[in-house]
Amino acid sequence: MSLRLKFSHSHIHQRRLRRNVRLVYLQTVRTLTLPTIKVLGAALLLACGAIGQQTAPASSDVTLTSRSTLVLVPALVKTRSGELVYTLTVKDFTLTDDGVPQTLHLEEDAGDEPLALVIAVEIRAGGTQHLEQYKYLGPMLDALLGNIEHRIAVVTFDSSPILAQKFTSSADEAAATLDNLEPGDRQAAILDAIAYSVDLLRTQPVGYRRAILLLSETVDAASHTTMGQALRALGETNTSIYSVGFASTKADIAREGEKLSSDEPGPEHGCFAHDPTADSRATQNFDCLAQLLPPMRLAKIAEIAARDGLRRNIPETVARLTGGEYFKFKDAKTLNHDLLTIANHIPNRYVLSFQPQAPHPGMHALELILTDYDHLTIEARRSYWVDDPSQLASAPQK
Repeated sequence: MSLRLKFSHSHIHQRRLRRNVRLVYLQTVRTLTLPTIKVLGAALLLACGAIGQQTAPASSDVTLTSRSTLVLVPALVKTRSGELVYTLTVKDFTLTDDGVPQTLHLEEDAGDEPLALVIAVEIRAGGTQHLEQYKYLGPMLDALLGNIEHRIAVVTFDSSPILAQKFTSSADEAAATLDNLEPGDRQAAILDAIAYSVDLLRTQPVGYRRAILLLSETVDAASHTTMGQALRALGETNTSIYSVGFASTKADIAREGEKLSSDEPGPEHGCFAHDPTADSRATQNFDCLAQLLPPMRLAKIAEIAARDGLRRNIPETVARLTGGEYFKFKDAKTLNHDLLTIANHIPNRYVLSFQPQAPHPGMHALELILTDYDHLTIEARRSYWVDDPSQLASAPQK
């Protein structure tokens, strides 16, 4: 027991050391010019490296897909004043999957695990005023990555996503790509870009954490990916999305809201499939929910809420579902502040995991709460997805 307590205190001490060094950098960087930021970033890497050498992080060969029955639940815990909380243990958390309590495991030193990051930025012609502001992303990479092993890719999108920078361990290469973006056409296929980014992350080593930094409008314009396909892509991989959303035009909201409508039918031959005799889609959903057992009912309610969220604000909804964070774009100053906040929060999340027992196919609703900590707030992953084994078996081989 004494050895365990000693390890726990050492772990907390190291986390605080890394946090303090990172916060000094983040607070200082607000007053510096962009060239000076990169110089300071290089010095910070040496300082963080010295701290990291005091305790070598344990290797983690974690399976990252729900199909292999391990689900990761990243969680950020703060005081009501916004201060991060680092000292909780697994006993302080309670997780339910469709209302059923689960046995949790806390991943130690998750902030030191390698990170695979896709930066997905909208380059729609109507939003070209943001291209210059994307240059803030490059210098922030130093703060975000610290001394951990990493791979970064850059995806740009208008009517379709394009890999602008393949995965690289060089933050300078990614920054150079972000510094030289060209405007695209007048559409923004946000769901396509998310699905494309998730597929890119599937190619990365199993032991890497996966994250997407999304900068886009709130409403989709031109995606071929349906809401159902998007929910599946988000839910069947352990990928966290951090997003900054800037407002879509009223015309886009009206036009694209029609395309991403709630009339998209559910599974064929099921209760949620399109029923032409129903008074409305909402009435049909309500009648179908009443027929489901409590666990399935919770899952379906979560799916309906997620679809509704995707119609209203895609970057906010995907961040909430995956355990990331959403920030509303206001101006260049707030963008800089939001990126600094993301850089501080990504490595300082608790990463909990659990193994579902005989999970049903489709979307699952997760709820993570704190036990006896009413004065703290928590942001955590809200869903995951399990494929139907029969559909996987019958799927054509590529």
